[in-house]
Amino acid sequence: MFKIATTGLSSFPDADSFALGESGQKLLNQFCFSDEWAGNLSSGLFRLGETATAMHGLRQPECGLLNLVRCYDSTDRDHVFRLFEQAATTSSSFCFSTTIMLESGQKQPVFCIGESSGLAQRYSGSMLGVFFFPRFQLETKGRIFSHHS
Repeated sequence: MFKIATTGLSSFPDADSFALGESGQKLLNQFCFSDEWAGNLSSGLFRLGETATAMHGLRQPECGLLNLVRCYDSTDRDHVFRLFEQAATTSSSFCFSTTIMLESGQKQPVFCIGESSGLAQRYSGSMLGVFFFPRFQLETKGRIFSHHS
């Protein structure tokens, strides 16, 4: 799934009505864990949270787009590149899902939701988003691997 829209996430008037209560947050945490990320379009660098850095196999929290998507399923990389390119030229909201190929050979699903803004001047602006990692890994080599936190 690769989607982009020119309306911002913050444009919904009842954004607070979507806030999860304590039981909703517990349920979300039961099924996945999340981490934030931000992108600076003037420098071209992304800054990932600690968990997202580790899940992407990176040693440093700052990286370029190429290093960010290097661990993604090879059939999805071009789609993710194009999505980020579009979001870097027009303020928009976007999402994608793919799998991360872990060094162990396992596949970890990842969902990303983001928003770009401040693109009035060329090579300026920023992106902000969150990664969601389901608490399971996909079947590989005939076995199902689970994620333990």
